Amino acid sequence: MKQKKQRNVPLLLRIVRFLFPVLERVAPFMADRIFRMVFYVPLRYPFPEKEQEVANQGNEFSLSVGEKTIRGRQWGDPARPYIFLVHGWAGRATQFRKFIPPLLEKGYSIIGPDGPAHGRSEGRVTSIPEFHEMFKSIFQKFGEPAGIITHSFGGAAMLYSAMNGLPVRKLVNIASPSIGDEILKTFLRAINGSWSSAERFKKYVIRRTGKPFEEFTACYAVQHLPAPIDLLVINDTEDTDVVFRSAEELLKVYPSATLYKTTGLGHTRILKDEQVIARTIEFISR
Repeated sequence: MKQKKQRNVPLLLRIVRFLFPVLERVAPFMADRIFRMVFYVPLRYPFPEKEQEVANQGNEFSLSVGEKTIRGRQWGDPARPYIFLVHGWAGRATQFRKFIPPLLEKGYSIIGPDGPAHGRSEGRVTSIPEFHEMFKSIFQKFGEPAGIITHSFGGAAMLYSAMNGLPVRKLVNIASPSIGDEILKTFLRAINGSWSSAERFKKYVIRRTGKPFEEFTACYAVQHLPAPIDLLVINDTEDTDVVFRSAEELLKVYPSATLYKTTGLGHTRILKDEQVIARTIEFISR
């Protein structure tokens, strides 16, 4: 399994993993630039055949967000209430392919955009604030959704938007990070970096945005919502990308949320689990 994972890692990332510890010691300024690139530039992976089949069943739409064209798919009757699907970092909307048939059977339509610099959308660099602008454009084009289902980074981005006034009412966050330091540790593991790079990155975020890094996290956002939301948090106890403590900490600061715990599904296979899908649709539909 470990060898298979290694083969799936893009060559560029493997090179960065090899060089990054050396750069931290001899050229930390260069290491900082690489860390920022990894943090703001998502990798793009090929579309699996099964995802392409699902994409072909929907109608393509596009909209402008800043200088980028965002592309997505709409499935089902546009006159029906829609469910908004928000993928994670380096992901794409069709990763929710297993959710689409049962949601359509429930009488919903579905909107699934590829975020800025993701999937078929334009761009190379992106961030949570840019995802926020995309969410606003989606709401303006299609109206408010009947429910929102997110994965990983998408959940943190959606809570940031809710904190900043987007009318989010019913939200499912699957395998979504919530703790600032844990998010940085995930990126550090990806490039074999040390905590010193994370500390310098935190200072960079303050210089760039005027806000500490923690103000872009889900734990911060959920404590500063302008209105309460109905929130379901789904996390796997064996997820190595988003540790289970992320869900626990979010529930501590937002105890009205509901937690659904799984085991053995990890970070991405959780999107294909029948029980996870059924629990999500039950929550959305109730």
